[in-house]
Amino acid sequence: MRKLFGTDGIRGVANIYPMTTEIAMQVGRAIAFVVKNKKGRHRIVIGKDTRASGYMIENALAAGICSMGVDVLLVGPLPTPGIAFITTSMRADAGVVISASHNPFQDNGIKIFSHDGFKLPDSVEADIEDLIFSQKMAALRPVAEEVGRATRIDDAKGRYTVFLKHIFPKKRTLEDMHIVLDCAHGATYGVAPNVFEELGAKVTALGVSPDGKNINHNCGALYPQLMAEKVKETGADIGIALDGDGDRLIVCDEFGKVVDGDHLMAICAKDLMKKRKLRKKTLVTTVMSNMGLELAMKEMGGKMIRTQVGDRYVVEAMRKNGYSFGGEQSGHLVFLDHITTGDGNLAALQLLGIMRKRGKTVSQLAKVMTSYPQVLNNVRTSSKIDLENFTDFQKAVKKMEKKLGKKGRILVRASGTEPVIRVMVEGESKKTIQTMADELGEMIAKA
Repeated sequence: MRKLFGTDGIRGVANIYPMTTEIAMQVGRAIAFVVKNKKGRHRIVIGKDTRASGYMIENALAAGICSMGVDVLLVGPLPTPGIAFITTSMRADAGVVISASHNPFQDNGIKIFSHDGFKLPDSVEADIEDLIFSQKMAALRPVAEEVGRATRIDDAKGRYTVFLKHIFPKKRTLEDMHIVLDCAHGATYGVAPNVFEELGAKVTALGVSPDGKNINHNCGALYPQLMAEKVKETGADIGIALDGDGDRLIVCDEFGKVVDGDHLMAICAKDLMKKRKLRKKTLVTTVMSNMGLELAMKEMGGKMIRTQVGDRYVVEAMRKNGYSFGGEQSGHLVFLDHITTGDGNLAALQLLGIMRKRGKTVSQLAKVMTSYPQVLNNVRTSSKIDLENFTDFQKAVKKMEKKLGKKGRILVRASGTEPVIRVMVEGESKKTIQTMADELGEMIAKA
């Protein structure tokens, strides 16, 4: 059983276990211990989003790392993929992101990248937990000149901005394009508007005034309605919504209709297929992706494989099997030919490049796939429920699956980032699947 790490690092309410300064300091010490595998000085990058609690977690992590004789490079608020980029660009030994991604401001989290910019595998996270709880590091106390130092990297945003602009086709610009951009008052507020404006777009920016408490609050990728309404109000060409740490993207078309990650993957996969850059003609996504995406890939002459939920598992499957593109319905899109993790800004630039090249609008491009009706119920729980041994619930699921046949499916799973059971039902009839999802949700809530 994991004690600290979930599907995307450590996460919880800030200043309550496990997201305490005491644990953060021990995590810092453990990361430093793990990376000290050669002679000489070692360096670890620390970045964060805009949550008020980021300051105390940042200082605790830095203290723990320095106490083990490793130097710290502080980059301040920067998107998660930006921290992965800086880690590899500066040849650091690891990168740490202080963020709870799409969670509300009172939560916070710690995600760790290896020196190559990829998230740590489960086995290394288990090693870090063992180091913390076994007290193996207790006697290790570097002194004098062996103690680590912390340095602030002031131009990290500029470096990441230049990297993103180089991704966009060099012969094209965004001139005459109007973009509504919602940064969710998160880590992208100081980067994203500059990227699109410097490429020539007119940008109507939302969610760019973080106060430490408004991150993800009724804005960004989780609440795209704000972006969509502004697109309709201003007549913009596209709406782009990012989440708090900038690793996911949701857009809306010129009519204000929201376009999710599945449609974005279909659009990008088709473009990559035409350029012969979709390795093995395969798209990697998760069990949450719509059946319509799978059908669209078959029509293109490609195929789709699924992993468990979590962009890290998508990336692991891509690396293991030599694939180049994958993502999640929630908007994590991973272009391994460019970066090691999901990047909302980079994904938006890929989409905009396709729009420019083909001279088409988002609504026209989105016709590449037709979604099956899908209902997702999130049932908040006060304690852990053993769904496998919940006999009546399992019988109900099997009965519903039999009714849906091959034209639908049911997926029930516990969230790895919050105390929630997610019930997803997919099928041809919206009314039928809504009834099924509601019934299963009620059974969990009563339990």
